[in-house]
Amino acid sequence: MGEIVGAGLLAHVPTIVLPEETRRELNDGKEITLVTGLRQLREDVFEHDGYDTVVILDSHWATTVEFVVTAQPRRAGLFTSEELPRGMCRMPYDFPGDPELAHAIAHFADKHGTYITAIDDAYLPIYYATINLWKFLGEGLPDKRWVTIGVCQTGDMEDHLRLGRALADGIAATPGRRVLLIASGALSHTFWPLRELRDHESSDPRHIFTPQARAADEERIAWFKEGRHDKVLDTMDEFWKYQPEAKFFHYLMMAGALGERACIAPARQYGAYENSVGTGQAHLWFDRPADGWTGTGSPMPTTARTPHSPV
Repeated sequence: MGEIVGAGLLAHVPTIVLPEETRRELNDGKEITLVTGLRQLREDVFEHDGYDTVVILDSHWATTVEFVVTAQPRRAGLFTSEELPRGMCRMPYDFPGDPELAHAIAHFADKHGTYITAIDDAYLPIYYATINLWKFLGEGLPDKRWVTIGVCQTGDMEDHLRLGRALADGIAATPGRRVLLIASGALSHTFWPLRELRDHESSDPRHIFTPQARAADEERIAWFKEGRHDKVLDTMDEFWKYQPEAKFFHYLMMAGALGERACIAPARQYGAYENSVGTGQAHLWFDRPADGWTGTGSPMPTTARTPHSPV
């Protein structure tokens, strides 16, 4: 039986893969703590042998008629971003996938009333919400498998929780798997307009698009540190006012896999809460509690869960 041994809500902003000189130039001469935070997280978690597969819940990959999970035995190539080709250009990547796990996740789609397809096409695009975090946390660790699942742009909150439930079941059904989940994306996510943007490139959170968005982000970070996933889920209607990245679907998929409102895992923050041209960014890591994600030590429930309001 497989298990989820750790999970994180992590920022993937393009700034982290720029040269250090450029990062400091944009940030008043200081290193951004999103970089130092990822380096520390790698040392604390990813360089250890307590896991074999990483599943990225990618806020940049939007599918339409179903959820898609990557099922290639290996993914390798050069990545240039269509969004920011000057800063993310011909970045090499090379890592093994986990076809067995991908197909196991897809197998549970019907049980949870959703649609999931495992795709092994070698030409399937890859996105920097996956690549940037792999560069920090996976590069140089050739035995660790990486799998990506995209958000579904026609889905709502309940659909993404259902994906998470199927994900948990697929992991549990894959013998011996020890999996880390990464919800790759931001908190509030409104950019400054182009003509103003370059005045707000510093990581200082005073550059977040509005004080209200900053307050909403900081409130949720505090809840995460208290293990109050229930509060985050129960106030999604309020948080959507601040346009979280991908409607926060990356986190909702992770929450669905960890027990939703019953999840009690507190966050450890790596680095500070920072701005990225108006958007709120943070690295929050959840270790598996000794008595289980839901505080019972027993397998997570996968059927009789309270539904949530749609978007």
